[in-house]
Amino acid sequence: MPEHEQDGQEREFDLRWADGAEHKEPSARARMLAARWKHNPPGPVPFRAAPEHVSSHRRSSWISTAVVLGCVAAVIVLLGYVNFRAPY
Repeated sequence: MPEHEQDGQEREFDLRWADGAEHKEPSARARMLAARWKHNPPGPVPFRAAPEHVSSHRRSSWISTAVVLGCVAAVIVLLGYVNFRAPY
C-alpha cells in the first residue's frame, strides 16, 4: 500500500477515534471564562445594543443638496476655465 494512502487511513482512524471520545476537554478560553464567571457572572446583554452616539442636530436635506450641486457647478466651471485657457 502506498505511503500517502496509509497516512490518510491513519488520519481518518484518528479523527473517528477523537470524535467518538466520551469526554472532550474544554478549550483554554472556555476554561478561562468559566473560572472568571464563577465568582463574577456576566450581566444580561441586549441582542442588539443601542447606538453609541446619535447626532442631535441634523442638516436639512436641502442644505446637503445645495452643497453637492455647488460642488458640481464649481468643478464644471473649473474644467471649462482650464479648457478655455489651454492652447490649441
